[in-house]
Amino acid sequence: MSETEVPRWLHLVVCADRDGSSWYVGCGFFFAPILALVSPWPTVTTVLWVMVSLFGLWLGLLGIAMATGFALVMRSNGQISDEYWAKALKL
Repeated sequence: MSETEVPRWLHLVVCADRDGSSWYVGCGFFFAPILALVSPWPTVTTVLWVMVSLFGLWLGLLGIAMATGFALVMRSNGQISDEYWAKALKL
């Protein structure tokens, strides 16, 4: 299967998941100290947890979209080339 037969939207989903996951993990290192600073204000703490939860949900939905795209490629008995991965993962 050539790269043109891979769904175009899959490249966007893979890139968004890669970038979003790196930001999510990176921000996680700063979340605990910030949470400790705002813990006297329960409303601010709740807002922070809701923001983190919504972003985690977004990453989960991107994961489902990636699984769907990969399943479509596999169902058509295709393969994703190494060049596609190098471009998508910026290797």
